[in-house]
Amino acid sequence: MKITDIKCYVTESTAKPPRYRWRDGHLPDGPGVAPGEKFHTAILKVETDEGLVGMTQSKGGRGYATAEVVRRRLKPLIGQDPLLTERLWFLVWEIDRIERFQLHVLGMLDECLWDIKSRKAAMPLYQMLGGNTRRVRAYASTTTFETMDEYERRIKECMDVGFTAFKLHGWGRLKEDSALCRNLRKWTGDDATLMYDGSAAFDYVEAMKLGRVLEEADFYWFEEPMRELDLFSYKKLCDALDIPICAAETCEGCHWNASTWIRLGALDMMRTSRHEKGGITGATKVAHLAESCGMRVQVHGMGLANLHLCAAFPNTDFYEQLVWSSEQIADLKNQGPLAIVDGLMNAPDTPGIEPHPDWKKLEKEAVMIV
Repeated sequence: MKITDIKCYVTESTAKPPRYRWRDGHLPDGPGVAPGEKFHTAILKVETDEGLVGMTQSKGGRGYATAEVVRRRLKPLIGQDPLLTERLWFLVWEIDRIERFQLHVLGMLDECLWDIKSRKAAMPLYQMLGGNTRRVRAYASTTTFETMDEYERRIKECMDVGFTAFKLHGWGRLKEDSALCRNLRKWTGDDATLMYDGSAAFDYVEAMKLGRVLEEADFYWFEEPMRELDLFSYKKLCDALDIPICAAETCEGCHWNASTWIRLGALDMMRTSRHEKGGITGATKVAHLAESCGMRVQVHGMGLANLHLCAAFPNTDFYEQLVWSSEQIADLKNQGPLAIVDGLMNAPDTPGIEPHPDWKKLEKEAVMIV
């Protein structure tokens, strides 16, 4: 099989008001433009001489930049065998040596190739990657709410629809977040699995103090307490605390960088994902590296590709589901292949990663095609 074309469709949308916000100092949800302004998304399509097609989509707001990468750097890969995912992953990584891609762009071609590979084999992606279980437990991952009462209300709504695992994104304030974590244990009871994500809000001293609170409340992990730039501070934190430190979500370097974290003892659980680790191949390399070191790996983010990753690896615990409103929580059971019922999900049993768009319609609607 050969790649016959690599196309990028840029679509235009109008930004809506943010659905939710993150901790103090972070930008809200959205593509990075004001409500009412236009933003652009890229849809990557890989065609083959056997008629099989693979696709993936960029994060909103990066459409034109992604199209430029496709035009200058990915088009020369036409003619390669799309089933040689290892070879092409390394060829794209070699391009990164020159241009320093954002990791989500680095992995877009890889996701298209695994889409093709899965369809060629007529197997779901999670089975192609080895396959551990089709049934995946989900946790409710809060966005940042304005008041303690709103956190309590949302958590109890999540409990009502069957969640038994919960992760907090707080305000990024030591005193208030400490109180929030203690309250979460009171709201959910002793049997719930609890996590806290610091979103890099703290320095070492604050992280150590908050970690003690999480230990007292029997949290399962303490995620990204500090910026992932100073590994020695992470090592000190791991040495000082008993609660597992979950990290390496946003750092560069895929499995090469992940191995440095592990060898330094700078984390206890590893993060992986399709977006931040260079696609399916990169996410898988990180997961297997963690497993070989006796370490659990937790998949970051939502979507069908990440659900397949959760179902593929024996050393992961959950699918992450963001929650932000009463209406959205109540509707989680109606998400089609991403439906969550009683806190559980089923990985798709069909080939490919996600449904493809109507290509003829997309050609008419795109504001640019490379």
